Amino acid sequence: MLLAIGCGLSISAQAPRDEAFKAKYELKEVVVMSRHNIRSPLSSAGAGVSRVTPYEWFHWSSPSSQLSLRGGVLETEMGQFFRKWVVDEGLLPDNYRPEGEEVLFYSNSRQRTFATAKYFSAGFLPFANVEIHHVYDEDKMDPVFTPKFTKMNDAYRQKVLDEINALHGGPKAWMDAVKPQLELMEEVIDMASSPAALEGDTTHFTYDDTQITIEKDDEPRLTGGFKLANSVADALVLQYYETEGSEAAAFGHTLTLDQWRGICSVKEVYDGLLFTTHAAAVNLAYPLVSRIREELNRTDRIFTFLCGHDSNLASIGSALRMTYPETTQAAELHTPIGSKLVFEKWSDGSEDYVAVNLVYQNVYQLMGRTLLSLEVPPMVGTVTIDGLTPNSDGLYRLSDLNERFGEAMAEYDAIEDDVTSVEAPIQESTVPQAIYTIQGQRVSQPQRGINIVEGSKYMHR
Repeated sequence: MLLAIGCGLSISAQAPRDEAFKAKYELKEVVVMSRHNIRSPLSSAGAGVSRVTPYEWFHWSSPSSQLSLRGGVLETEMGQFFRKWVVDEGLLPDNYRPEGEEVLFYSNSRQRTFATAKYFSAGFLPFANVEIHHVYDEDKMDPVFTPKFTKMNDAYRQKVLDEINALHGGPKAWMDAVKPQLELMEEVIDMASSPAALEGDTTHFTYDDTQITIEKDDEPRLTGGFKLANSVADALVLQYYETEGSEAAAFGHTLTLDQWRGICSVKEVYDGLLFTTHAAAVNLAYPLVSRIREELNRTDRIFTFLCGHDSNLASIGSALRMTYPETTQAAELHTPIGSKLVFEKWSDGSEDYVAVNLVYQNVYQLMGRTLLSLEVPPMVGTVTIDGLTPNSDGLYRLSDLNERFGEAMAEYDAIEDDVTSVEAPIQESTVPQAIYTIQGQRVSQPQRGINIVEGSKYMHR
């Protein structure tokens, strides 16, 4: 049985249920929506993250944005754990070889997502040589995994901006709240001695030039100094994982796990503003929401593994009004690297139910490349769904969950797509210093700080 500890977390994930539970329910299907595992930073050589520190960043085992060797090892271990779990629950026999449509592995076409799915499958079904379905050649974005606005009109755009404006008091207030973490990052990377500082650009992370762009057929975008801060935080945390938490990860500084979580809170602002408003999420996550619902209701599927990005997990959760637990023993607060949103479909013989969990390897397992087992499992957080009540065994009725999926999809269907509106009226932001860009037109144009040049158009972590 799962033993509860703080923040809705348990000491085991997908561990064997007790005998009373097993006598009552049978596991019928599992759907996993995964974030890729550890990758090298998105920033290419010579990008902004290199200009804001005199130090040399970690030399990665993979090219920019691709899955690292450690990431592959960790994902294989996670696949092996899931194999032990489903075999123990009687869903699949050991060394199972899929027949027909019983198993699906489908990933975005980015190298890091495809490779994550491939490594997981090697641990999960070592005898099967599973095909990883993907749509495009390496490193192109599949529309199913691209959180972009496929419908747009002026009223809807303003609704999204209003919800962004309400998050934690608005962008400026939320960014102000992480100013101590920005100052910590400046100290860690010695920004005052960086090439950027010596060239007279800046010695601090600025964010009063923040701009948010919302356009049809594109992702929500944030530009300005805070985007740079987000990229530096991302590179630092990845370095923390890859160097096993040594002082080298923080360029000679000794940081506590709480301080690393603080650095990750900078990334939470970036993702939160762009992907976690409900109005935006029902649009951005529609392809994956509809796909997960379809998979959960198939009778010929036993196991589905979908692999994408943190932006996918964030938008799916917000579209379905889910609340992810705050993590423990993790650097990232809500969707850690390699984390998995797991839907377990159980049946009592007359009705189907679903348990929803967030599964992830903690920092010690990531750094130590811990061999996972039923006795040494990864972490799990119970995902709650606003407005739905689980039964006494912690399970939601599949019919209730289907209704929630349907509500999110209906909200998407109700968005009117104004294909004739090219120019939107400029709206003055009610947030001081937070600048919104609407359909390419800036409300105001203060230019300060350093603009990061990324090696990829898409900033998914």
